[in-house]
Amino acid sequence: MKSRPLGSTGYRISEIGFGGWGLGGEMWRGVDDAEGRKALREAVEQGITFFDTALAYGAGHSERVIGETLKDDIRANRAVVATKIPPQNREWPGKASYKLGDVFPAKYIATSTEQSLKNLSMEALHVQQLHVWNDVWLSDPDWDASYKQIVRLKEEGKVLHWGISINDHAPETALRILADPLFETAQVIYNVYDRSPEKALFALARQKPLGIIVRVPFDEGALTGQIKANTVFPAGDWRGEYFAGDRKAEAERRGQALAKVLDDQVETLPELALRFCLSAPEVSTVIPGMRRPAHVRQNALASTKGALPAGMLAKLKPHAWDKNWYS
Repeated sequence: MKSRPLGSTGYRISEIGFGGWGLGGEMWRGVDDAEGRKALREAVEQGITFFDTALAYGAGHSERVIGETLKDDIRANRAVVATKIPPQNREWPGKASYKLGDVFPAKYIATSTEQSLKNLSMEALHVQQLHVWNDVWLSDPDWDASYKQIVRLKEEGKVLHWGISINDHAPETALRILADPLFETAQVIYNVYDRSPEKALFALARQKPLGIIVRVPFDEGALTGQIKANTVFPAGDWRGEYFAGDRKAEAERRGQALAKVLDDQVETLPELALRFCLSAPEVSTVIPGMRRPAHVRQNALASTKGALPAGMLAKLKPHAWDKNWYS
């Protein structure tokens, strides 16, 4: 497993990280805690050192599973854990019309951080992220108090590094706050379909430097080739909404078109998707969701194969797709 620097944090982390949303169990169905713990142990065995979670994932369940399973690795500095403070109003994405006091008031930032510390059984969070953001909040009168709270938590040693988890498909909504040296990481959607971070965010990353954590490399499964027009998700699984209507058929059609670019250098669509992300030098780590050991092993292999050839990257450009199925 190759490693890359996480911006200015001082951490060198595995370029394939572990996305922990599925461990929450609330929105992703079909895998139990025992299997999730096995996946975490397999991740450590495969050399994965970066684990991303959030207080909102199963109301802290993902944090607790990671904290319990990786306790020894965290204490021995073999695992870097990043988590997130959910917006107080529980609304994603962070709209410009919301007041900061309804999203990230100062006291709430402190209490959420304390809860995450408890869930993870950690004395200090390696990376704490605001789970949504909109730069208009920088002009909100409550921002001064919230900012001072963020600084205080770092001074107290409860949060070692701060970051922003950027609104879905909208990196332009966080460029101003990320120019602040206090915020050292940015988590963003980046994949074969959504290349929007290449416009301005990657330039900022090179300038700072800024640690780029790539989420949704598989477009919630659409880029794996596993979503078919007749796919049925487990009852209660949120993907039933993401792939509502004719979206499954559209995902299958585009996946089939994308599969035509595969050759003897790139064997599968998941490999293609991960290696596309790793082809960008601005990217620190890619965090596919992983709930099964077999998926961990498959994803870890992408690091050994490295960046895609230039010719392959050129073939992928026409597959960019401007959409937002979260809305």
